[in-house]
This record gives sequence, C-alpha cells and structure tokens, in this order.
Amino acid sequence: MATPASLEYAEEFVPEDDILRTARRRGIEVGARPILPGCGAALCFLATVVNARSVVEVGTGCGVSGLWLLRGMRPDGTLTSVDVEPEHQRMARQTFAEAGYSGSRIRLIGGRALDVLPRLADGGYDMVFCDAAKQEYIDYLTESVRLLRPGGVVVFGDAFCDDQVADPTQRDPDTVAIRELGKLVRNDERLRPLMVPLGSGLLAAVKLL
Repeated sequence: MATPASLEYAEEFVPEDDILRTARRRGIEVGARPILPGCGAALCFLATVVNARSVVEVGTGCGVSGLWLLRGMRPDGTLTSVDVEPEHQRMARQTFAEAGYSGSRIRLIGGRALDVLPRLADGGYDMVFCDAAKQEYIDYLTESVRLLRPGGVVVFGDAFCDDQVADPTQRDPDTVAIRELGKLVRNDERLRPLMVPLGSGLLAAVKLL
C-alpha cells in the first residue's frame, strides 16, 4: 500500500509551470478550489490516451483543469467548459490566453450545467470532466454517458469528498451523493470504472457501449 510520502511523490511527479501556478493562486483567491497537480496530470494523460478532440468540462473554475485538458488534447481539439460564475470564466479565459490557447480551441458557456448539458450533442465527445456541484454528480453521470462516444472517458473530481466518502459515519449530502455515484458507476455494465488516489480523488470510467 502506498505511504503518504509515496502519494506526495506521485502528486508532484508532473509539476505545474508558472502559468498553472498563477491560475491556481487566482482560483484560491476567489474560492474556486483548483485540482492538485497530480489530478491535472491524470486529466492530461487521459485526454492524450483517448486522442481527445472534443471535451466537456463541468466547472471551469479559473482554468487550471481546463489547461491540463487542453495540453492533452489534439491540436485541433475544442474544450467546452461550463460554469455559473462569470468571473471565474473571465479568469479562466485569461489563463488560457497566457498559455497560448484562444479562439476556436475554447468554448466557455455560462449557466447551470444541468441546463447546458442537455443541449450538447449525443455521442459527440471524447471526454467529460465534472468538478462542480457534488449533489448533481449523479445527473452529470447520466448526461455524460449520453454525451460520450464508445471508448470515451468520464472523470469526476473530489471523489473522496475531502476524505469523507470512506467513512460510513459521514452522512452529509455531498458525501452521500458521491458515495452513491461510486456505486452507480461501479455497477453500470456500460462503464469500466477506476478510482485514482490522487489529490482529493478522481473517479474515472470508460464508456464501453
């Protein structure tokens, strides 16, 4: 079993550059908690593995996760990112521009994810990353399975819910929702799941059918 030191080593194995560190500081300042570097590297890796051309991100934040995704995508790929906070998306756009991404590579959509996702095309996406309202994760799963092509990947951030999911005595709404999400993903015959112990946890699944 991995020790805390090993997990810390894994988290820092692919370091952030100055652009990501600056975006992280912006996110922390406005309360948009960014994913940690190990999780970002995992997103970049998965986007590369599936040769992602079209990716949906639920929860733009200040652009940290989006930038990791863009760096793993094809050069002609487009990131569609949804967030309810216009200020967060403004900061994310700044991050993407600083990294050299703009124009057709990025589509930022303001609004609630559950209002936006139903408008996106069935089977039109290679990857979906969800890191927003935890109590809506199960609904995001339903939409993600519809949006993904066979062989596409869905990933949920904060899958450990601040280390509470593994503790059965924790019954707050967010923890219960993520615990139920894990059961649904694990038991869905259309999906092949994986729990990644980086950062605050990543729950990933490949769509088989």
